Amino acid sequence: MGGIADLEVAFPTSRVSVRHMSAMSGVPVPEILEITHSRSFPVLGPDERSWELALEAARAVLKRTQVEPGAIRQVIFAGSGEWDVPFWSPAARVALGLGIERAHCFEIGNFCNAGMTAVRTGLDGIAAGRAEYVLVLVGDRLGTMVDYRDPGSKALFNLGDAAAAMLLAREDYAFEVLHSAMRTDPSWSDYYTGEHRPDRVVIRRNGHRGGLAAAYVENFTALVGETLGALGARASDVSHFLINQGDRSMHERLLRETGIPADRSVFNYDRLGHMGGADTMIALRGLLDGGGLRHGDLILLATSAMGFSWGVMALRYRPDGQV
Repeated sequence: MGGIADLEVAFPTSRVSVRHMSAMSGVPVPEILEITHSRSFPVLGPDERSWELALEAARAVLKRTQVEPGAIRQVIFAGSGEWDVPFWSPAARVALGLGIERAHCFEIGNFCNAGMTAVRTGLDGIAAGRAEYVLVLVGDRLGTMVDYRDPGSKALFNLGDAAAAMLLAREDYAFEVLHSAMRTDPSWSDYYTGEHRPDRVVIRRNGHRGGLAAAYVENFTALVGETLGALGARASDVSHFLINQGDRSMHERLLRETGIPADRSVFNYDRLGHMGGADTMIALRGLLDGGGLRHGDLILLATSAMGFSWGVMALRYRPDGQV
């Protein structure tokens, strides 16, 4: 299928604190900490843009890989559809900043599952011979879309902002993509929706409905089983299980249900919020930088999204192109 040659993440300089959330909403700090688990985390400031963070991450990737911008034939920007500026192409703007002149630039909106959807789309292009290299960018403004004045939105108070860039390649990749499985339950399509304000869009939950946590575990468990079955592998073969950092209790429950030990996952809740679709890339980059990966490691990336979609992608770590 091809794979990921390199990846990088970038964070805004601005942060939001739980103390600020409490002052705005009236919700006590301890109650908010049950959701965020961190007293502060990165959120885009008034003068920061998600496409600029994605450009920063992409520059680091191209510098490390020494891939010429002219060799990239697709640039895909993945996220939730709030692209900093209405009716424009952040993929094309990043391409301009990198000097990529002949690529097809476009966006994919699948919320926090969009990054892995874009990877699958880019690899399809590589397999069809349309490209040797594809640049996938992940960026969102979710942290800026939370209404801290609304105590009913406290379940969203953990939303932060970050960006990621992944260079997909036909050959010479560090992470071979082995399998990808995704599904959507459309009955949850309008559980959350955006609401236009004079100055921004905010996220609103359209009433409370039970069963979402169970749906998460059920769908993720099924997709993990499907993926392992396709690979002829077992849960004990999984070296690292990286999941969106949306709900710690659900994260822990999923590990119990799949039989994957907690020490094979990554928990960044103490220092970061749910950083959108960049969560699994932050975890993977952290393993790379910390020396936590070994040749041949089987890595599962579990991503989820409003809508509601779930996905599991399997990677094999093969540094320096080793088989």
